[in-house]
Amino acid sequence: MSDIDIPFTVSFTHRLRTTADVAGNDFAALTSVLDADEGQPAKVQLWVDSNLHDVPACNETASSDSAASDASSPGAFANRLTAQLAKSDLVELAGPMHVIPGGEVCKNSPDVLETLLGLINEHNMDRRSYVIVAGGGAVLDVAGYAAAIAHRGIRLIRLPSTTLAQADSGVGVKNAINYFGKKNWVGTFAVPWAVINDTEILQTLPDRDFRSGLTEAVKVALLKDPKFFAYLQEHADSLRQREPAVSSEAIKRSCRLHIDHITRGGDPFEGLEARPLDFGHWSAHRLEPMTQYALRHGEAVGIGVALDSLYSSRQFGFPESDAMRVIETLAMIGTPLWCDAIRDTDAVLQGLEEFRQHLGGRLTVTMLKRIGESVNVHEIDRTVMRKCIEDLQTIAAQHESVATN
Repeated sequence: MSDIDIPFTVSFTHRLRTTADVAGNDFAALTSVLDADEGQPAKVQLWVDSNLHDVPACNETASSDSAASDASSPGAFANRLTAQLAKSDLVELAGPMHVIPGGEVCKNSPDVLETLLGLINEHNMDRRSYVIVAGGGAVLDVAGYAAAIAHRGIRLIRLPSTTLAQADSGVGVKNAINYFGKKNWVGTFAVPWAVINDTEILQTLPDRDFRSGLTEAVKVALLKDPKFFAYLQEHADSLRQREPAVSSEAIKRSCRLHIDHITRGGDPFEGLEARPLDFGHWSAHRLEPMTQYALRHGEAVGIGVALDSLYSSRQFGFPESDAMRVIETLAMIGTPLWCDAIRDTDAVLQGLEEFRQHLGGRLTVTMLKRIGESVNVHEIDRTVMRKCIEDLQTIAAQHESVATN
């Protein structure tokens, strides 16, 4: 009998670029991350979120015709990027641009995944080819999963098109689709070849998605950086108004905290029990399917963060004043504090078991002791959590009353 245990490490490089307009003057930032072999152009497929392809522009007062005809408009992003790729000597486009249905619908069945795998096969993509995907978090998830499992890995370049994806998931290493009515049940860990956070692409976002995506910035600030949380609180109204300098700073700081946790936190593929970046997510992941994904992920996270802040205050000494600061900040940014689905507390609390299964061991939930100081717990007092849900409903109703008066 012989036992051999050999620990080893695998080296990855996480490439992040920040651009003002990658489909325009900053296109070279994209080609610079393509590794062309011996002067041969890089083989590339472009996949885009339907919300980028179908919506003319975010400016609701502009006519569809005028927006679509303006080559510099945000709504023309996908076409401008395609044109840049098509004329570049560094790129060999493998087929036309492919449009992926935007939103969680693209993850709710294997159909989209099968289509993407078919495109990779049809155009003879190999492990040194590139998939460039521009879109929100759900589209990045399904596209990343397809790229990760085709040939055991095709190089993936992400262009996150939402505040949520640029501040959080777009720089992550997780890819997934939903299965058995559960969020992200099938998936992989895979480091993207590169991520490009582009300012212009965010102009395609409706206000609802722009604001709700910033809940992940609030979350990571609460966990890791009290000064950053103070910044978000101070500038919450500016974030609601989409002031460019403030929102860019918030996204940049959130993105850096997330990427530092992934690359320096010692557990990029979540082999340990604790997942601190999932603060507020046990209920968020449950609320999304409970609402048939009518609730945006960022909105669900905002509700989850508010709820767990109240629970932390009751159970772990998190100052009540800070819990209210969290809730006030979320409300000022313009993301909801409540949805009616949460009234079914038994159904919501089932999220704890689903979360435990997702962790692969005993339940471990991150809560707060102070802003910037977290604690991992293995049990949730369901009676107290129900009381916190009641309290959140009352607080949300008060905010709604003030907002309408």
